[in-house]
Amino acid sequence: MLAEIITIGDEILIGQIVDTNSAWMAEKLNHEGIKIKQISSVSDNREHILKALAEAAGRTDIILITGGLGPTKDDITKKTLAEYFGVDLVLNDEALENVERIFKKYNRPLLETNRKQAEVPTNCEVILNENGTAPGMWFNHAGKVYISMPGVPFEMKYMMEERVIPKLKGIFNLPVIYHKTILTAGEGESFLAEKIADIEDSLPDDIKLAYLPKLGQVRLRLSAYGNDEISLKVKTEEYAQKIIERVKHAVIAEDDIPIEKAILNFMAEKNLTLSTAESCTGGYISHLLTQHAGSSEVFLGGAVSYSYELKESMLGVKNETLWQYGAVSYETVKEMVEGALLNFKSDYAIAVTGIAGPGGGTPDKPVGTVWVAAANANKTLIKKFTFGSKRLQNIERTAVAAFFMLNTLLNESIN
Repeated sequence: MLAEIITIGDEILIGQIVDTNSAWMAEKLNHEGIKIKQISSVSDNREHILKALAEAAGRTDIILITGGLGPTKDDITKKTLAEYFGVDLVLNDEALENVERIFKKYNRPLLETNRKQAEVPTNCEVILNENGTAPGMWFNHAGKVYISMPGVPFEMKYMMEERVIPKLKGIFNLPVIYHKTILTAGEGESFLAEKIADIEDSLPDDIKLAYLPKLGQVRLRLSAYGNDEISLKVKTEEYAQKIIERVKHAVIAEDDIPIEKAILNFMAEKNLTLSTAESCTGGYISHLLTQHAGSSEVFLGGAVSYSYELKESMLGVKNETLWQYGAVSYETVKEMVEGALLNFKSDYAIAVTGIAGPGGGTPDKPVGTVWVAAANANKTLIKKFTFGSKRLQNIERTAVAAFFMLNTLLNESIN
């Protein structure tokens, strides 16, 4: 079963907003056995929308549309859909009641433009919007299913989960798609591909392996397609374990989660705590940790110390160390991580110091030079990295390197 996603709105094409809807919808649909053939964004233009609909119908079974259902004149999706199907717009009583209910709830006057949001093409089945005024619309036309939803993410997500996906599952006999993701770090995709080449070559036709690289990380995703969920899962897990055994030194998690979440889960399970000492990352490592619910079970906090004075007062780095070796050095990062352990009283700590760029480099310490340390009471791991010249990438790479080293220390200390 193939589907296409069309997002409508000039604001997407000029970069004013990022199209997060499509990624979310694609993930949800894929889990239900619906493959996404194409994702496209078009402007609030009648001809562009009509062409996109016609082309999508020529290559897929299900067309999902978001955006352009607001009350203003630039929102033309509904009117264009009526033209596409050759029907008129009609006021839908159920949709109007929903609009009136929402305006009454917030004690706001109901304008004529708001009433018009309850108008829908005569050939559609209305999908009530529990979180807004624009109704969703379901069309069956010439053997294809068209579903139009608001572009507001929380409105669309509710419709998808509560109305659209259950209806699709009831209509179509959807195949099973099973994904198994292995998160790795510290090795490039070429190295991984070489190490597991014979395993990849032995995969059956119904299991595919994808390499999904990100700065300092690679996700290995096995995807199985078929009709028997249990047998697919068993077979996929068998190949996953072969891969994990082959590259176990680089494996962080056997799940599709961020590296910091994998570490938080592991440390929470072991009742371990963590603190940080950041310089060149400016709190980015702490941000990655604290974006996850429950992070306070593990993460005690940390220091963001750019200046020499703060490195000394917050972390206990010696003044002579800083002046003799500099802030970006083995000696300084060692005292930073050990100071975090001592001052913040955590079981583990990570520290980073470096030159994120684009300026500040020297011949012996070029931009991208970073020292990373991970420590517990018994052992300290320290490593120098030389990244590139792009500031944001250097910050991201430093964070991943710190988490990878922490993961290595955890495995050495506990297993």
